[in-house]
Amino acid sequence: MANAESVRVRVFNLNCWGIRYLSKHCGQRYAMIGDMLCKEEHDIVLLQEVWSEKDYLSLKKKLACSHPHSHYFKSGVIGSGLALFSKHRIHDTFLYRYSLNGYPYMAHHGDWFGGKAVGMAVLSIGSLTANVYVTHLHAEYCRDKDAYLPHRVVQAWELQQFVRHTSAGADVVILGGDLNMHPQDLGNRLLRSYTGLRDSYLETDQFDGCEDGITLIADNPFISKKELIPFEKGIRIDYILFKGSPKTDIFCDSMSTTKGSVRDHPFPYSDHEALTSELRLESHTPPGTGRDERSKDQDTATGIVVGRHASDHGSGKVTVSSLEIRFSHLLVQTFCQHLIWELAGKVSGKYPEQYLRSHIQPLRRSSGQCPDFSLTQIMQSPLVALLYALVLMLTN
Repeated sequence: MANAESVRVRVFNLNCWGIRYLSKHCGQRYAMIGDMLCKEEHDIVLLQEVWSEKDYLSLKKKLACSHPHSHYFKSGVIGSGLALFSKHRIHDTFLYRYSLNGYPYMAHHGDWFGGKAVGMAVLSIGSLTANVYVTHLHAEYCRDKDAYLPHRVVQAWELQQFVRHTSAGADVVILGGDLNMHPQDLGNRLLRSYTGLRDSYLETDQFDGCEDGITLIADNPFISKKELIPFEKGIRIDYILFKGSPKTDIFCDSMSTTKGSVRDHPFPYSDHEALTSELRLESHTPPGTGRDERSKDQDTATGIVVGRHASDHGSGKVTVSSLEIRFSHLLVQTFCQHLIWELAGKVSGKYPEQYLRSHIQPLRRSSGQCPDFSLTQIMQSPLVALLYALVLMLTN
């Protein structure tokens, strides 16, 4: 390795559960989070569910010395809830809002009003360019009867497209957030297999935290055990993912999580556990730009290097079969068909069947293909928009 340069970066991730007037001890917990971040030497802080801009501004003021650079990503009616704080300079930011964000009539879930999205920030870490992403995907609510599975699959698919298309020139890619997906869920595997992102928990040799890396634990006083059924101990849905480039190798030297309590405080920071990953970046000038370097990068995109915890998950590689990819497309398209027919029924068949079929048949013809796609045009078509408006009028 020629001209090697090593840099250590500590990344922090937390879903803050910051719903003003609804989340328990919200103001006190934000004060605890701010105090902790001032003391800890994190380079990058990724937060979700910071629903109030006032809370963000309060954190920004408190972290002005330790993390002088920050950004709050605005989206939807009540905001995306995504915030980023950094010791390193932020050169640019961008927000991409997912095409599917739940149902507006499911007001008690609130995902639609929040406008689920992914925020990107371009940072300078020494001489390296780092693309840092923070995201929060749609909640699951019920594992057995998951009405939002198509939404998360679409969001995961759009997330991997966004990361791939925006990170081509980056030396380092870091993604953190509440993915609301178990490690072996289809959306999670789609994301990691297409982008080559590696899981800090699976990659590290030094882990200090909850058993199996779970981030929603039964011992947390803010968690109802009924929410975790059938997973008695808890679930792992929060992640810090990363990958390097042909001229930058990246390793996770250690990772830790909180364990449901905070010393000298009567309650934890949030209903989710906080994650901290210590990454080591080793940049070098590649000896050449031939096939060896390119094939190494391509191999990274199809598998995950085996780490300490990878033995618990088979070979450690993340693969998605062509059948699963076709299934994910079919799942999304079936959802769209179901939505159109359901809405059509609510307006008493005012639109002729032939007219509706003309919108559905193109989806069926393309179900065997696997192109890069977006549901924006489908979900925002005049037909669907009109049906949505009529349904809302009829139900008011």
